[in-house]
Amino acid sequence: MDLVFRDADVVDGTGGASYRADVAIEGGRIAAIVKEGAAAGCQRPTARRVVDAEGLVLSPGFIDMHAHSDLALLRDPDHSAKAAQGVTLEVLGQDGLAYAPVDDRTLAEVRRAITGWNGSGDDIDFDWRTVGEYLDRLDRGIAVNAAYLVPQGTVRMYAVGWEDRPATESELDHMRRLVAEGMEQGAVGMSSGLTYTPGMYAKDAELTELCRVVAGYGGYYCPHHRSYGAGALEAYGEMVRLTREAGCALHLAHATMNFGVNEGRAPELLALLDAALDAGADISLDTYPYTPGCTTLVAVLPSWAGEGGPEAVLARLRDDATAERIRHHLEVVGSDGCHGVPVDWDTIEISGVSEGSLGDWVGRRVDGWVTARRLLLEDRLGTTILQHVGHEENVRTIMRHRVHTGGSDGILQGTKPHPRAYGTFPRYLGRYARDLGVFSLEECVAHLTSRPAARLGLRDRGVIREGNVADLVLFDPDTVAAGSTYEAPRALPTGIPHVLVGGTFVMEDGRRTDALPGRSVRRGR
Repeated sequence: MDLVFRDADVVDGTGGASYRADVAIEGGRIAAIVKEGAAAGCQRPTARRVVDAEGLVLSPGFIDMHAHSDLALLRDPDHSAKAAQGVTLEVLGQDGLAYAPVDDRTLAEVRRAITGWNGSGDDIDFDWRTVGEYLDRLDRGIAVNAAYLVPQGTVRMYAVGWEDRPATESELDHMRRLVAEGMEQGAVGMSSGLTYTPGMYAKDAELTELCRVVAGYGGYYCPHHRSYGAGALEAYGEMVRLTREAGCALHLAHATMNFGVNEGRAPELLALLDAALDAGADISLDTYPYTPGCTTLVAVLPSWAGEGGPEAVLARLRDDATAERIRHHLEVVGSDGCHGVPVDWDTIEISGVSEGSLGDWVGRRVDGWVTARRLLLEDRLGTTILQHVGHEENVRTIMRHRVHTGGSDGILQGTKPHPRAYGTFPRYLGRYARDLGVFSLEECVAHLTSRPAARLGLRDRGVIREGNVADLVLFDPDTVAAGSTYEAPRALPTGIPHVLVGGTFVMEDGRRTDALPGRSVRRGR
């Protein structure tokens, strides 16, 4: 064999009890599993390399169901932010805004719109326009594997533009074709960002039509729905009804209940989902194990302020009368961009800026509209923020649910990014499974491996089984922990010495190798 993990405590991803075994790798796949005490005559596997795994846990690689590494995978071959956590597969194209499918105009606009998420892209050769071409670009070699969702907001930008109106029939046909082409080229589903322009301008009928296309290819719909604050339960219910009508599987992105209006209300969300599941709905969700959220500062503005695109937003901000109207919606009415809740500036912390001269603002709270307006203008909408609006009891309640999976929602840009980008998966294992006992280690691993693999339709990943792809993590259950904190958000985790992608070490003895074995994982392949 190529490699054997000797005497590992195998947590195989099914949720079943762990067992002690030798696990052998050959040709990038799991070739043999020999359990301790196997029948006489069952020879222990030998290999060119043997790793002593005594006292360590061997699990399937973790699947990040909500990642914002669309450009980071190309920009930073090291990509320790995810590889060091044991992530072996990320799902990109999130929140309805990403870089394919596009034409030249749409590409320029989406780059401006999500500079705060992924950087300007000035260091990237955008030599693709279609979903298939983007996946081909990933196939040149990346740190970990990646799947892709067709971004509905980008599709609307391409076919309709930035206008707040219903799509015409010809525009809807264009969007259907773009979604179908993306699915045919390997996308696993479609995402939306329904508090982000221009995707939020789509009404339910339009979204339902696009979900029907996704359903026809066996994909799933992943919405960042219309509110995580005021009216959050209604927003969740809207997505359940919409996908039921379309006959489409539903995966709820970063399924949280935030802001003061939702404190202690996670059981109401789970009751809504349980009723739908019991009635036959196909639903899953992901969360990150932290209370603050992370987005761009421009995202909290009311949707009408975003009509026309980034340059139109800047023009409105420069006009005193229009800027005052924006302030009123933010502070008094409750902007739809801020989830229907009047903004509390004390909860908003600057995590990153695009303009270097504004760097002193990083780590500071926004002290009011005057400051927010100035930052938006001087940073040309590139400012990222942490929004301290979550509730720990909601986080713990939701992560226990039977259809829960893990997603970092990790934005890697900015001087002071959210620590979830570097710490989500070891934090689940260390803090929530080991230290707090929210669930057992076996259950926790299942949430991070087999459940997301099932949602993605991956039959040969997510479980340690002979014949499966050798995407594997070896970690110390007693010491595994997130190193990242709000003060040091890029610190790497502890207790994860080895990570394999397709049988190749990407982390070895706690250090990143130079291997780039990751590839696109395409629907139907």
